[in-house]
Amino acid sequence: MSKKIAVLITDEFEDSEFTSPADAYKQAGFEVVTIEKEAGKTVTGKQGEAQVKIDRAIDDTSPAEYDALLLPGGHSPDSLRSDDRFVAFTKEFVASGKPIFAICHGPQLLISANGVRGRKMTCVKAIAIDLRNAGADFYDEEVIVDDDRLVTSRTPDDLPAFNRESLRILQAL
Repeated sequence: MSKKIAVLITDEFEDSEFTSPADAYKQAGFEVVTIEKEAGKTVTGKQGEAQVKIDRAIDDTSPAEYDALLLPGGHSPDSLRSDDRFVAFTKEFVASGKPIFAICHGPQLLISANGVRGRKMTCVKAIAIDLRNAGADFYDEEVIVDDDRLVTSRTPDDLPAFNRESLRILQAL
């Protein structure tokens, strides 16, 4: 039975920050499940290069069904964190101790879920102060792995390292 990776995503996600990890996970035999407000809806990346059909509605799924969580960047995490259902999903994932992979603006959902205090992390420069203010230990590096349960990266340029580290953790599950 393949491991399932939940992806919280909506319009204006950073295209490659979804497509690159999702493709890498699928090629390694993992199932990638997209979650938004409405199943069957199509969301579009902010670059207009990627369109993603949503697999599950947030109201019809639970963190218990998944082995890991992917939070792509772009404007998507900021939009989703205004909806308490996505924050609650993220908070439950943090509490579960299951792996979380967040890139660029992805940590915004973790900040809203009070899931960064004392964690080693990185992110896009624009929200580094938010991470620090929420209690994270910020590092300006291509990839930061905290306790083999949290992988963070800054930008699409860091995707090779992000994918490598998240796949290493997934394959050890």
